[in-house]
Amino acid sequence: MSTTPVSRWKTVAAFAVIYLVWGSTFLAIRVGVREVPPFLLAGMRFVAAGVLLCGWMRLKGTDSPTLREWGAASVVAIPFFVLDYGLVFWAEQRVPSGITAVMMATIPVFMALSEIIFIKTQRLTARLGIALAVGMVGVGVLVSHSASSGDAPIDPWGAFALIVGALSWAIGSALTPKLSLPASKAMSSGTQMLVGGVLLTLVALALGEFRRFHLQAVSLRAWIALAYLIGAGSILAFTAYVWLIHHQSPTKVGTYAYVNPVVAVLLGYLFGGETIGLRTICGTTLVLLSVVVITTARKRSSSEENVRVQAIAEASTNAQ
Repeated sequence: MSTTPVSRWKTVAAFAVIYLVWGSTFLAIRVGVREVPPFLLAGMRFVAAGVLLCGWMRLKGTDSPTLREWGAASVVAIPFFVLDYGLVFWAEQRVPSGITAVMMATIPVFMALSEIIFIKTQRLTARLGIALAVGMVGVGVLVSHSASSGDAPIDPWGAFALIVGALSWAIGSALTPKLSLPASKAMSSGTQMLVGGVLLTLVALALGEFRRFHLQAVSLRAWIALAYLIGAGSILAFTAYVWLIHHQSPTKVGTYAYVNPVVAVLLGYLFGGETIGLRTICGTTLVLLSVVVITTARKRSSSEENVRVQAIAEASTNAQ
C-alpha cells in the first residue's frame, strides 16, 4: 500500500466503482442471458475484456506472458472461468441476480474450508466454526422452498450450479499461488480472462449454443448489457480495484465483498422485477455475517492479507 497522500474524491470514486459497478454486473448478466446463450455470452465478455486488458498493458510496456505463464493461465481458467463464471451465467437464467450475488458471496466460506482442510493455513476455532455453520444455514435459507415468505422459489439446479461455482473458485484460489502467472497483476488478469473466454466459447460450441444464437434477434438492451460487463465490469472496476489496493488497506478494499450482494439485491428489486421477501433478507444477512467473521477471523501480515483479498477479487474483474 502506498503511503503517498491521495485526494479524497479519487478514493471515494474508486470505492463507488467497485461497490456499485461490481454489484450491478449480476443484473447485467441476467439481462444478457435472456437473449444470448450463457456460455457464449460469458465467452464474448472475457475474450473482449482479455484482449483489451492485455493490449493496454502491452502498450504500457509490460512484457508479454511467456509460454509457461500462458500454460498457468490455462490451468486456473478452468475453475475460475469455465466452472465458476460459466455456471454463474448459466444459473442466472434460473436464479434472480440478487440471490446469485449472495450465493457467490460464499466464496470466502469455501476458501476458509480449503485453508482448514487442505492447505492447513487456517485453524478451526469455535468462532470460525460457528461462522461457517451460519454461512451454510444462510445458503439453506436462500434455497429453501418452505421458507419462501414472499420470495419466488429458487430453482434447485441453478442453486446447485452456484454452489459448485463458488467451490470451484475456492479450488482455483488454492492453485493460483503454486503457478507461474505473469508478475503484473493487470497482465495476469488479462491473460486469464482471454484464455477463460476462449475456453468458454469452446464450451458454448460443444453445447450447441451457436445454433441457438441469432445475431439479428439480439436486442440493443442485451448488447448494452454485454458492453457494460466488458467496459465497466471488467476494465473500469478492475482499474479502480488495482488503484485502491495500492493506496488503501486490503481490509478496506475487501469490504466490496459485503457491499456487492446488497447492491445486487436492491438493483434486482428496483430494475429487474425481483422480489425481496423474508427469506432473501434472512439468508442474505446470515451469509454476509458469516463472510464478515470469516474474513476477519485472525490477523495476518499485510502481505498475506493482500494476497488473500486479491485472490477473492481476482475473478471479480470478471463475472461480477
